[in-house]
Amino acid sequence: MDYNAVMDAIYTRGWVIVDDFLSSAEVDLLRACLPDEWQQAGIGREGQHRGNTDIRRDQIHWLDGDLGAPVAAYLARMESLRIAANRMLMLGLFDYEAHFARYRPGDFYATHRDAFAGRSNRRLTSVFYLNNGWQPDDGGLLRVYDDGEQHLMDISPKGGRLVLFLSEEFPHEVLAARQERYSIAGWFRVNGTALDRVDPPR
Repeated sequence: MDYNAVMDAIYTRGWVIVDDFLSSAEVDLLRACLPDEWQQAGIGREGQHRGNTDIRRDQIHWLDGDLGAPVAAYLARMESLRIAANRMLMLGLFDYEAHFARYRPGDFYATHRDAFAGRSNRRLTSVFYLNNGWQPDDGGLLRVYDDGEQHLMDISPKGGRLVLFLSEEFPHEVLAARQERYSIAGWFRVNGTALDRVDPPR
């Protein structure tokens, strides 16, 4: 991946799409690490976390290296991306958290922001897609809006594609899938607390 081109795109417009971030074979290896057990996704963090199937219906499983070597390798790639973002964009990113996401037929995630200015430590969102052979009729598009909530683009969740965008600036939604749809959603974070205390993840 051309880190200079990626960071330049984030600097100038706030988002970038990287096709073939991983090969189709690497995507298959990641899919082989998908868990047997999933939890219903919710909204909010920590004490305010709650389920709401009117807003989102996907299921998630948080990532760690124990899920297999392909997952550990993916997290290592994200660490390289974090270092590049800090070096080139001075974002002060100190951590990365991510989960597998599963959308069954009919599942969606209504329009939302991943962060609000001054109220979250998430700075840069990543979405990586695990859907080799995805077809236009399969649905599940990522619909992105600009900061004024005007439609900006629709992104197909095809396998190997990585999407990065500034977490505070782009409302987005996942349109209803017609086939089972898998991705890795992640967030590069800054530390939002003082007194040498590190923010908890998730």
